[in-house]
Amino acid sequence: MSDIQDSKESLSETLDQVVSILEKHRLVENLVHKQEMPKHDLVESLVHRQNQFELQNILNDLHPADVAHILEALPLDERLYLWDLVKADRDGDILLEVSDAVRQTLIADMDSDELIAAAEQLDTDELADLAPDLPKDVLQELMDSLDALNRERLQSALSYPEDTVGSLMDFDIVTVRENVTIEVALRYLRRLETLPDHTDKIFVVSRHDVVQGLLPLSSMLVNEPELKIESVMAEDAVLFHPEDDAEEAAKAFERYDLISAPVVDHNNKLVGRLTVDEVMDYIREEAEADMLSMAGLREEEDFFSTVWKSVQNRWAWLAVNLMTALLASRVIGLFEGSIGKVVALAALMPIVAGIGGNSGNQTTTMIVRGLALGQISGSNMQTQISKELGVALINGLIWGGVLGFITYWLYGDYRLSLVMTAAITLNLMLAALMGVMIPLVMNKFGRDPAVGSSVLITAMTDSGGFFIFLGLATIFLL
Repeated sequence: MSDIQDSKESLSETLDQVVSILEKHRLVENLVHKQEMPKHDLVESLVHRQNQFELQNILNDLHPADVAHILEALPLDERLYLWDLVKADRDGDILLEVSDAVRQTLIADMDSDELIAAAEQLDTDELADLAPDLPKDVLQELMDSLDALNRERLQSALSYPEDTVGSLMDFDIVTVRENVTIEVALRYLRRLETLPDHTDKIFVVSRHDVVQGLLPLSSMLVNEPELKIESVMAEDAVLFHPEDDAEEAAKAFERYDLISAPVVDHNNKLVGRLTVDEVMDYIREEAEADMLSMAGLREEEDFFSTVWKSVQNRWAWLAVNLMTALLASRVIGLFEGSIGKVVALAALMPIVAGIGGNSGNQTTTMIVRGLALGQISGSNMQTQISKELGVALINGLIWGGVLGFITYWLYGDYRLSLVMTAAITLNLMLAALMGVMIPLVMNKFGRDPAVGSSVLITAMTDSGGFFIFLGLATIFLL
């Protein structure tokens, strides 16, 4: 834990150092530029090179992911200045590490030759991750430069939709035949320059590349060298197909503690492998996307993007929120007479709506999580509704009673106190019902239940809470 914390602090210090050098560079250049002196251009060039050299030394010592973090934390002009200082042979790795929004700004600053040189550094599966952001002419030129096997692999990877195993798999695979000995397999492995990352097992295949089983590297080390692979391999392999849902694959990796797993076609022929690093990246990206969606953002946003681009990213759910707010205001408008006669209603209305919205969002969060984990479906929907209504009823009676008592203490009207208790209880039950139903309905129609659920819940609890509270007040107080 301390190592992670130290690394985070070190990266923060490096970012501060980079920002400080950039500020000094800007200040000194301005001073030199304004002053008249002999060999002015030479002095300005030397100052410029000194700062460049210092920044390049810092960047060259950093991991591509750390360089990506620093680029993401800088305004556009400084980001592009720093990007020009990165060694050309690291461009591809860094482009894979930065966020989608920042990657677009970096690619827009590169010409075709630079993009092709960066992409040629990458493996086929990495190139497939970068390909959607590349200009079409650059992608076509890359396709033409690949050999037949890698071109076929790239086309195959690009053909699979996002959120499928095929879009995440890589093609760097080590295989052996089942009829060879462990000693032969070990000699084969020693001839390789390096093993692919996250190789915890090798795949046992037939002559036609049909998967027969898996051989963990640990089994090769603890068994006798003369034993044949077929006698020590595991035949109960967890297999994936390219069309499988990536989220389900991620759950399987967590459930079975997998590090790597084979990806096969419908004939069980090996076509690739799925590794834990790709699964972790997918989980992180999905979590970030869900968090953004729940806040009403359509996509990840560059912190230093233009005002107009940020407006485009945020307007959609703001428009929905505006419509729901107008609906709530019209509900209030229906009871203007009641509010005019009992002024206390205006002060108490926000409490009813606010506690209902909070409760509804709690319910929605639990249901969305249950859907993501595969623990909630149509078969147990009735159970979930009954449970959440029970929770809402108890919470409503407890906290509605507390607020009823406070209302009586403030206004001395027992009827208003009872209306407050009843309104809180009924609105919490409405929030519970909507908190279950909205995510389930969205999921049933193939929509992400995390997207906009909180906005819809707030709309229902605001409008419903106002209607219930003011309706009860109109009936029993006037």
